[in-house]
Amino acid sequence: MRLPTILGLIMLTAVVSACGQNQSASTTYTPNLAGGNSDERELNDPNRSTIWDIFDRSTAEQVTNVNRYLWAASLDVLSFLPVQEVDPFTGVIVTGYGTPPGGGRSYRATVHISDPALAARSLSVALQANGGAPVSAATTRAVEDAILSRARQLRIADNKF
Repeated sequence: MRLPTILGLIMLTAVVSACGQNQSASTTYTPNLAGGNSDERELNDPNRSTIWDIFDRSTAEQVTNVNRYLWAASLDVLSFLPVQEVDPFTGVIVTGYGTPPGGGRSYRATVHISDPALAARSLSVALQANGGAPVSAATTRAVEDAILSRARQLRIADNKF
């Protein structure tokens, strides 16, 4: 290729890439209420969409892949609590208050499974005692350990078949 052709391609690439630049957040759209031509009004329309809007991640739905063993183990270990809300797409389980077998204190739990891996980092448990009393970290850790152990048991049992 010749040098003028290469320079022309670079200029064309620069011009095309400049078309995709986002407008700054400080730009305000003011509709032309005094008239003017229709092209000017369309440029000032805040509801205007472009081809570049399909690449906007702020409007994309977030879906988390949830580890099925952690999900089933969470429901199994916390089966003594009434389930209020479940969302398998985001990995959240919210329970109501309930008393564990052999316990005298009432608890509620929120479980978040944030990763498809069968690992401790994928599981987050938050406990709340009746009346808003704090729950010790050891109790929360014991519930997390019970869920992880049950998830491993379910995975081992699943691989035997």
